[in-house]
Amino acid sequence: MGEYRHTETGEVKSQGEWRRHYSNTSLPRVWTQATLQGLKLEAVLEAPKPTVGQYQTATRNGVERDAKGNWVTAWAVRDMFSDITDEAGVVTSTKAEQEAAYQAQLDAGVAEANRQKRNALLAETDYLALTDNTMDDITKAYRQALRDITNHANWPHLEESDWPVKA
Repeated sequence: MGEYRHTETGEVKSQGEWRRHYSNTSLPRVWTQATLQGLKLEAVLEAPKPTVGQYQTATRNGVERDAKGNWVTAWAVRDMFSDITDEAGVVTSTKAEQEAAYQAQLDAGVAEANRQKRNALLAETDYLALTDNTMDDITKAYRQALRDITNHANWPHLEESDWPVKA
């Protein structure tokens, strides 16, 4: 990302933003440590984004010093949902209700994608179901297993191994 922190003001900007800030100064293409010292800047290193739990997000939260004294990006982990109260202080929507609605929305999207995959797999063998073809029992079983995939124990979160295999 290429961010730099001003040693006196604490302001953090990208290299392009610092170039515009110092528009009347001729700056080298590659910034060395001497360039940074002259501009009173310190490099900000990119810290890894933290692992978040279900229904949490990690957002940039400025910069901070790490254990080695380097400036690094800071992250804040926040819950995606919280209880909502009205003006009278009555809870109108709980965190759990919001999480359940969000998960239902995610599950519906996964289910729709799996139905589309199932329909495409059925379409690959539709020509075998024409009246002038005799479908063998293996193909009949495969097509029935595809139609029954929505009854699978892992539905809608299927693994590749959960899908029937075309013989």
